[in-house]
Order: sequence, then C-alpha cells, then structure tokens
Amino acid sequence: MIRGVHLRPVAEEDLPLLHAPHTAEPESGAAFDWFGFSGAGARRRRWAEDGLLGPDSGVLVVAGAVDQEFLGSVGWRRNPFGPLNHGWNIGIGLRAEARGRGIGTQAQVLLARYLFAHTEVNRIDAHTHVENIAEQRALEKAGFTREGVMRGAQFRNGAYHDMVVYSLLRREVILD
Repeated sequence: MIRGVHLRPVAEEDLPLLHAPHTAEPESGAAFDWFGFSGAGARRRRWAEDGLLGPDSGVLVVAGAVDQEFLGSVGWRRNPFGPLNHGWNIGIGLRAEARGRGIGTQAQVLLARYLFAHTEVNRIDAHTHVENIAEQRALEKAGFTREGVMRGAQFRNGAYHDMVVYSLLRREVILD
C-alpha cells in the first residue's frame, strides 16, 4: 500500500462506476477518456465470468485505503512482442475529484509492482495523448521512461491523435 491508496478486485457494486466514463458526454471533462457511448452489458458479463481478471487483460479498482472510496480503475492488456513473449499495456481512469492529488501516480506504481510480481513480463508500457500533460507527469513520477510519439495512432471523436509512449522494465522497479 502506498500513501492511502490501494488496488482491489472489482466488486459488483463497482460496475456502474466503472462504466460512468463511457456514458458521459464528451464535454464532461473526460476529454482523453471519451470514445463514444457504449453499453455496460459486455463488462457486466465479463465480470460475471472472471471478475475482470483474465490471462490477457484485467481491471482493478483504485480505492482509498481507509474509506475504500472508489477513486477510479486501472487496467492492463496483453501486448505481444513476437511469438515468444509479451508485455502489458496499462491504462488508468480516475474520477474527476481524484485527479491532481498524486493518486494516478500511486495507482500506476502499485499496478506495475503487482504485474511484475505476479506475471513473467519484462515490460509494461502506457500510451497517452500528447496533450495529456497530467498523465505524462504521473507516468514519469511513477518511474516510466518516455520513448517517443506514435503519430496518428488513436482514433477518437472523429480524428486521429498522436500518442506518447512510456515504458517501465522489470529491473527498474523495486518490489517491496
């Protein structure tokens, strides 16, 4: 646990909160998180099947350590690097009131430690919009290294956007 934040599996009562960013309007302030409306059914079915913790992807809740308040979520998905190995690509979504308080940095450190402790991957990467300076700072504070820009990599809101790539290697993390 780091400074009042921890990760936990998704509970059924968390499902509406996980789905909230996907039902918000683009003007809601979640400019980098909104990819159009989507239904909650697929996520609920997956939760019923495996608790959103599968061999190729997963989701955990970011919660307050004392009050267990739902602050957001972190997720990962398999990122293949050829026939012999893969890494994880991670993402985070925080409630508006949890942003700007260092919670994203803490959650990403915890997620990296978790993934390196419980899987054999050597690399975790994260991609963020070039204008998402807050997330870039959070990743750098979490120990990730900026690798470069992927031009026109993400389609959102009718246009392609450039993404910044960050990575973290197993040898760069202390698993305390």
